[in-house]
Amino acid sequence: MFRRRAPRHGFTATVPTARPVAHPSNAGHPAAAGHLAAGPAAGPAAGRDPGGPAPAGLDVSTAHPARVRNYWLGGRDYFAADRAAGEQIGQDFPHLAQTARAERAFLVRAVRFLAGPAQIRQFLDIGAGLPAGGNTHEIAQRIAPDAGIVYADNDPAVLVHARALLQTPMLASTPEGTVSYVDADLRDVTAVLAGSARTLDLERPVALIMLGVLGHLDDHGAARSITSQLMDALPSGSYLAIADGVAGTGRVSEAVAEAQRRYNDEAAVPYHLRRPDELASFFDGLDLIEPGVVPCPRWKPDAPGHAAPEEAAAYCGVARKR
Repeated sequence: MFRRRAPRHGFTATVPTARPVAHPSNAGHPAAAGHLAAGPAAGPAAGRDPGGPAPAGLDVSTAHPARVRNYWLGGRDYFAADRAAGEQIGQDFPHLAQTARAERAFLVRAVRFLAGPAQIRQFLDIGAGLPAGGNTHEIAQRIAPDAGIVYADNDPAVLVHARALLQTPMLASTPEGTVSYVDADLRDVTAVLAGSARTLDLERPVALIMLGVLGHLDDHGAARSITSQLMDALPSGSYLAIADGVAGTGRVSEAVAEAQRRYNDEAAVPYHLRRPDELASFFDGLDLIEPGVVPCPRWKPDAPGHAAPEEAAAYCGVARKR
């Protein structure tokens, strides 16, 4: 759902020269988002007209990172400015769209694992971005109809979209389950937990999902502290699922890092790539689920095959709290 990444930011340029000033690879991930495409392998809907009328009170004359991500992932909740920006960004910084698709596909597999073998029935998806087909609650409730899901985001435009789209039958919760959202910033742990507690029982295991969020926190220690505080508030048996852009080693990774540096020169809120070992450190003290912290396409893939190009753009992992 609201796969927009905390903290709040947005685009300022207009079509046809729309340029980003915020990192949209998970805009929306909170996506989440992230969860924006009709399927894990979806891509930009080239040539298709943008979606229907904009929700009341929403300015769609300029591009917004959550809607750009929606465009990249084959969703329908984008407009002309978003498509123009998405095409331009995709040309200039192709790793951003790659990261979005890699994280989106990981989300699907991770939630299937969490709702299935792990038997988790509560999900907290932070920085979730725009609601669209294939959200956390759709995946989880398909397996466990009684699952409860809270999406957290702090972007006003994302929340306007959410209020409108969650009224549609195809995005509604199952009768047995619950779906809600919290208007809260990732950095305000107290607000995130308090809002979540209105829907979830925080004395029972919860899956905490953070896709494309942590890169917006430039201080690695602060990012680890926030993650630890959230997990400390959850009981034994809870899970943490993270995916984020990384700066690894090798020629491809060096090219990604250079592209990200150029992107950050234009960004109002830069996105910081971390080394794979730094990403792995967020799971310290937790029991990692096989295969550990790996490129997103290598985490429990649906089918064996050669590594996809997207694997250089994002790493991921899932771990259980003892």
